[in-house]
Amino acid sequence: MALPWLESMIPSTIAQTGSTVAAASHPRRMVLINHALGLYMPNFQPAQTGSEYEPTLYLRELADLRDRFTIISGVSHPDVDGGHSTEKSILTAAPHPGASSFRNTISLDQFAASRIGAATRRSYLSLSTGHTSLSWSQSGVSIPAEDSPSKVFADLFLQGNPAEIEEQVSRLKRGQSVMDTVMDQAHSMQRRLTARDREQLDQYFTSVRETEDRLLKQQQWALEPKPQIDVEQPTDIKDRLDLIGRARSMYDLMHLAIQTDSTRVIALGGMGVQAKPPIPGVTEGHHPLSHHGKDPEKIEQLTIIELEQMRVFHDFLTKLRDTQEEGSSLLDNTMVMMTSNLGNASSHDNLNLPVLFAGGPFRHGQHLAFDQNNNAPLCNLFTTMLHQMGIEADRFGSSTGTLAGLEHA
Repeated sequence: MALPWLESMIPSTIAQTGSTVAAASHPRRMVLINHALGLYMPNFQPAQTGSEYEPTLYLRELADLRDRFTIISGVSHPDVDGGHSTEKSILTAAPHPGASSFRNTISLDQFAASRIGAATRRSYLSLSTGHTSLSWSQSGVSIPAEDSPSKVFADLFLQGNPAEIEEQVSRLKRGQSVMDTVMDQAHSMQRRLTARDREQLDQYFTSVRETEDRLLKQQQWALEPKPQIDVEQPTDIKDRLDLIGRARSMYDLMHLAIQTDSTRVIALGGMGVQAKPPIPGVTEGHHPLSHHGKDPEKIEQLTIIELEQMRVFHDFLTKLRDTQEEGSSLLDNTMVMMTSNLGNASSHDNLNLPVLFAGGPFRHGQHLAFDQNNNAPLCNLFTTMLHQMGIEADRFGSSTGTLAGLEHA
C-alpha cells in the first residue's frame, strides 16, 4: 500500500505560487475522464430525475456508489460542433473545432494546474489509453499525453541514486539554457515579421515560457525524496486494442498518484479504439459499433464493451472510496468527472452529453437534468469544480456561472 497524504510530504521549498487555495486539512483534487466514442445513452441516462431515479443498465454497475455520484443531463458546450473533432474541445469549450481556422484555448486541467500545481511533484498528469490528449496549453497548443503507466510510475515513485539525481538536475538545467537561447533568437527576429507571423511567434513565446516554468519546478522536485510505496512497477500492455486492460492500468496508476499526493489534477483520454477489442462476445470494431444506426446486434456488442468500461470505472471509484485519509476518504476529497464529447456517437451529435460527476463534498445520489433542447453549459460544472479547488474564477470557457442544483453536503 502507498503512504497516505501527509502535510509533511509537501516540501517547504515548494511555494504555492499563483494559487488562491486556502490551507485545508486535505488536498482538493480533480480527475477528468473522456470517452471519445460516447456512451449509449438509453443504457446510461435515467428516465426519471431527482433522487428517486430508476438506475439504468450501466448505473446498476455502480449501485453501491449511488450516493457518491450525480448524473447530469442536458449539458453541452455551445457552438462546439463537428463530430469526433469535438474531442479537442471537451475540456476547453473552444467553438467550432472542425473549422480550418480553429484555435484552441486552455483546458480545464491546465488552468487548474497553473494555479495549484506547484504543491505537488507533478503539476498534472495528462494520460491516454491511446494516442489522443485532452490537455491544451494557455496558447492553445496540444500537450502530449502519456500512455505508458510504467514510465509514469517510474517518474513518480522510483528513486535514482545520487549520481542519477545529479545528472537529472544537470539535464534540466541544460534544457532551460536551451529555452533561454531560443527565446533570445526569436526576439531578435520579431521586428522583421508580418502581423500573422508575430501572432504565431507570440504563441511560441508562451509555449517556451511554460516549458521554462516546468523545467524550473522539476529542478526543485528532483532533489526531494519520492514517496515510498510497496507496489511493483506495472507492465505496459502492448496491445493498443485492449482498451479495458489499458484503462485498468491507468486507473490503478491514478489511484496511487492521488493517494501519495503526487498530483492533484489528472486528465484521462483515449477511452476508445477503432478496431475490435479483445472482449468476449465482441466481433466488430469499437468505432463501427458506436455508429450502430439503431441496429440491435451492434447495440448489443457496444453494450458489452461499455459495461466493461463501467466496471473498471466502478473499481476506480471504489478504491478512492475505500482509501482513508485522516477521517475521510480519497473520494470525499477528489472530484471525478466522466463524460464524452459525443452525446449520440451514432449520429455525431455533440448535444446532451453524458456526464457522471462523483466525489467531493457534494450532495450526490441524484439525476440533475437540464433542458434537452436548450442545454446548460457544461462549463458551469467546470467553474464549480474550480471553486471547489479553491481557485477563484468568475467563469471558464462558455460558463455563465456555477452549476445550479449541485449543492454541498
